[in-house]
This record gives sequence, structure tokens and C-alpha cells, in this order.
Amino acid sequence: MSKVKDTNEKERAQHIQEMKDQLKRLTGGFEPLYFSSVKNPKQEEKFLERILFMEGVVEQPLFDLLEKGGVQMPPPESLDDAALNAKLWEVIKGMARLGHYLSRTDHLSDRKLYEMLWKEVLREPTSVSPEDPGVSCHIDILGGCSEEDLQLNLKYYADEDERVSWAEQHPEHILPPHESLPYDRDRHLPAAPFD
Repeated sequence: MSKVKDTNEKERAQHIQEMKDQLKRLTGGFEPLYFSSVKNPKQEEKFLERILFMEGVVEQPLFDLLEKGGVQMPPPESLDDAALNAKLWEVIKGMARLGHYLSRTDHLSDRKLYEMLWKEVLREPTSVSPEDPGVSCHIDILGGCSEEDLQLNLKYYADEDERVSWAEQHPEHILPPHESLPYDRDRHLPAAPFD
């Protein structure tokens, strides 16, 4: 029994090394990044397999993939508020089926969020892996690190500790007053299976 286990461990170690070498070739010599969740060789093997899979996937805009999947994407201005709300949730659920999940949307109205998705977010090329539910893409609507995103985060999403810390580190900037989020959507958004 231990001989079989030793053989499997050797094969796994060899497979891991082969995948690392392949990633180095793909990335021009850069070492693969590892996350703290990779705790043993079996997890490392799965992690590397996913990275290599994603490296081989042709990137496409989610907009096109949603339409191919049967989700019609009418322009925002062609929809009244009720139709837009229904379409927004259809799009959000379609994105989740493709392994893409939104966060921090509660500062935007349905119309503003749909416009942002329709004009920007869904037009960006991305990798999709519907065959592997362990692979997901998290789209933080405030992930752009722009000055506007920073101010919106401080105004709506940052807790008091984060706000105090930011004010101490940036005394030259005015801290926006905290406001309650105007919408209540985020807690209803689909979540990745392993979140």
C-alpha cells in the first residue's frame, strides 16, 4: 500500500514540476504565484491545472458570451425602469453561470449599473471556465483604484477604522462624510460556489 502511495506522490511531484516549467515558458520565466490556500501537493496540482487551463482559454467579452447563451443585451436607453431591472438581474445571473460575480454595486442605481455593465465591464475580454466551478472571476465595481473609486469607497463602503486610518495617512485630503448606501442589491447577488 505504501509503495502505491509513494508512486502517486512521485507522479504528482513530477506533474507539478512539469506544470511549473510550462508556466515559466508561458510567462517568460516568471515563477507562478501561490496563494496561502495552497497547503499541500494535491491542492498545488489542482491550482496549477486551473492556471494552465485559464492560460489556454481564448479571452472573449462577456457581452458576446451572454448573447451566445441567449441573454439579449438591449441598449440601456431602450428599456423602461421595470424592463431594465428585469434585464439587469437576467444579466447578473447569466454572468454567474459563466463564473463571473459582482460586488460593491449598492452605490449605483439599476440603470447606472446596467449602463456600466453594458458599456464597459461586459465589453472587456475575459476568460470563462463554466466547466470548472472552482474557477471564478470577481468583478469589484470599485476595483479601478481611481480617485473617484477611492472616494466612493470611503463614502459608502469603508468601516470607521479604515476611514480613520486613511485620514491619518492622508491628512492633506478631505475625508468624505460617511453615507448609507442608497441601494440594497449586493446581499442578493449570486456568490461563487466556494466563497
